[in-house]
Amino acid sequence: MALRILFKKPCFPIPSHYGSTVPLRQFKTFSLPELPYDYGALEPAINGEIMQLHHQKHHQAYVTNFNNALELLDQALAKGDASSTVQLQSAIKFNGGGHINHSIFWKNLAPVNEGGGEPPKGPLGLAVEEHFGSLEELIKKMNVQGAALQGSGWVWLALDKETKTLSVETTANQDPLVTKGASLVPLLGIDVWEHAYYLQYKNVRPDYLKNIWNVINWEYAGEVFKKGGA
Repeated sequence: MALRILFKKPCFPIPSHYGSTVPLRQFKTFSLPELPYDYGALEPAINGEIMQLHHQKHHQAYVTNFNNALELLDQALAKGDASSTVQLQSAIKFNGGGHINHSIFWKNLAPVNEGGGEPPKGPLGLAVEEHFGSLEELIKKMNVQGAALQGSGWVWLALDKETKTLSVETTANQDPLVTKGASLVPLLGIDVWEHAYYLQYKNVRPDYLKNIWNVINWEYAGEVFKKGGA
């Protein structure tokens, strides 16, 4: 999740979205992350055309609009414009959430020849069996909830870092998982917006959900699980 920082005259410090403290007038802007694989590397589960459009057009739009909203917010705060500050919150949440969610999504995928689709091993594999009975039952649960989600959104495998438990969660639109609970860590997120699958699967979301498991990067999810459960 690449970023750059624009320095302006400091004001009073506020906590940033990522936990550090920065001066009010020093805000971060974000850039589109590169994919760790070629656009066509996930075929046949997800074709290259979808991946290219999804990454270059949709994710880039979230990044651009997020940065624009942050700049407007900085200006509003500098002017003491409370109305504009409040008005911008929805754009920041939507576009910032879109950037966060997609940055996770790309890492949750991997080509078959690079381990995509291989089942989880180690601590995460054991945790999946403990909480869901089997990987197959987890996949079934996520597919059912993902298919049933009305409109657009995401289905998640979440780790509660306080209780050390796993759960399946859904979020609407581009709401990040943190909106469901501050202690929830996203191990795996699947985009169920139509732009993620329509060119290939039309309106048959269940087929997309069935096939995406062939390119899920469980190794990455396992690394996040180890860090989140520490």
